[in-house]
Amino acid sequence: MTDNPHSPARTGLPGEGPASHRQPDQPANTPLPLFRITPLLPDHCREICEWRYEPPYDLYAWQPWELMVAQQAEFADPELRDAQYRAVLGQLDELCGFAQLFPMTGVTRLGLGMRPEACGRGRGAAFVRAIAAEARRLNPGHEIDLEVLTWNERAIRAYLRAGFSITDTYERMTPAGQAEFHCMVWSESE
Repeated sequence: MTDNPHSPARTGLPGEGPASHRQPDQPANTPLPLFRITPLLPDHCREICEWRYEPPYDLYAWQPWELMVAQQAEFADPELRDAQYRAVLGQLDELCGFAQLFPMTGVTRLGLGMRPEACGRGRGAAFVRAIAAEARRLNPGHEIDLEVLTWNERAIRAYLRAGFSITDTYERMTPAGQAEFHCMVWSESE
């Protein structure tokens, strides 16, 4: 390992550094996937609550973990966490992000977040495809969709590369007021 703290082997970002995690049934000559989906654990949740994004993406930050636990909000509620939330781990078992698989009638709606230092590094499409594939595995007959703020062009590009297409645009209320969203639906063939 090099002494350079910014070398790929030391950054801790997905797809960088030596591969140390191989599934037992995976042949040695098969490349490892960049991401794998696992249960979201309380330690993951605490870490996610510490993530801070640069503006304008800072609206995606979570409240402090202790406050979320006190309110039993979102993934701080153990039942909701087990039913809907997943961790997205990289090749070195590092936490790269999370997913919410929100069940609706005939649809699984995705919510997701990527570790701030991993954003904008060209791995968003693989990250989103891994989450969509897990949603499909869990509910094979469901349509897979997500909502994205129309100004979030970085995310929209990643979703398009992952096989999503814009099917609707509408306004709805958010904690910050009225906002415009695209609804995007996943097609596995892409």
